[in-house]
Amino acid sequence: MKRRDFHILAGGSLAFGLAGPLAAPVVRAQAKRSLAFVVNVSADFWTIARRGIEKANREHPEFEMEMIIPGQASAAEQRRILDELLARKVSGVAISAINPASQTDVLNRVAEQSVLFTTDSDAPASKRMLYIGTDNVAAGRAAGEQMKKAMPEGGRAMLFVGTMDADNARERVQGIRESLQGGKIEIIDVRTDESDFARARRNAEDALSRESNLGMMVGLWAYNTPQIYQAVREAGRQGKVKIVGFDEDALTLRGVADGTIHSTVVQQPYEFGYRSMKGLIRVVNGDRGWIPASKQDIVETKVIDRTNVGEFQSYMRGLLRGS
Repeated sequence: MKRRDFHILAGGSLAFGLAGPLAAPVVRAQAKRSLAFVVNVSADFWTIARRGIEKANREHPEFEMEMIIPGQASAAEQRRILDELLARKVSGVAISAINPASQTDVLNRVAEQSVLFTTDSDAPASKRMLYIGTDNVAAGRAAGEQMKKAMPEGGRAMLFVGTMDADNARERVQGIRESLQGGKIEIIDVRTDESDFARARRNAEDALSRESNLGMMVGLWAYNTPQIYQAVREAGRQGKVKIVGFDEDALTLRGVADGTIHSTVVQQPYEFGYRSMKGLIRVVNGDRGWIPASKQDIVETKVIDRTNVGEFQSYMRGLLRGS
């Protein structure tokens, strides 16, 4: 799915001065060092991360911070963005790598010329200094436990995700399979959509039409669960087809509140943005001693169900307003 390039500036400004024959000398401020946060797809998930970046920028106005959303959700588009950032001599980059295995060379070039963190989806084979994000195997296990609660009698389940090339997708599926091992739930397929929202919706609709005995649908990325939710409701299969999801899209939370979605495993993208910028600044300023030996800064997940969804929706509204 094609999209226009969309750059979100989290902070920073430029000052301009005009000098004529009678003007006083202009004192030029030193150019700000820049940090970039490169995401994988346009979603409200990353709007929440932007709020964390904005907080970091308020605390460090001496830096220019930028979130970049690819015009197309592809490794090639991320490569183009990274090449552009290197040409601009960016000081630090945090990235959610779409296809880490194919991006190792460009990620290593970034690591050699600036400070490189990964977030959300790791690239452990690269020279990245730190991963900040979810333990996705553990998150997958949490989703698996929710699947068993939603369908205790067992049945047929299908998983939906953008691409299995991303580490977070593979690790979540691994965790789900580990949790379900020896149980009564059978995963019959993993459907991918290449981060195309329309295709994600078609995948859900096709699964419902072709699999009359389908008992559960699981959305592994933020946009997958809303597409499943809408497809299930339009098919009139709510209650008959259980749904477990990931992340905190507004439609996902609405589905949890109305009972169509059993639960969703939420991350903390605000912390992804905030910790990435704060950590990059520390390294850029010469402090690397805080980096753990594991080269991972794990951000905890939380399960949202009908018992806590109202409180969580209020929290999310505050974050999205920037309050």
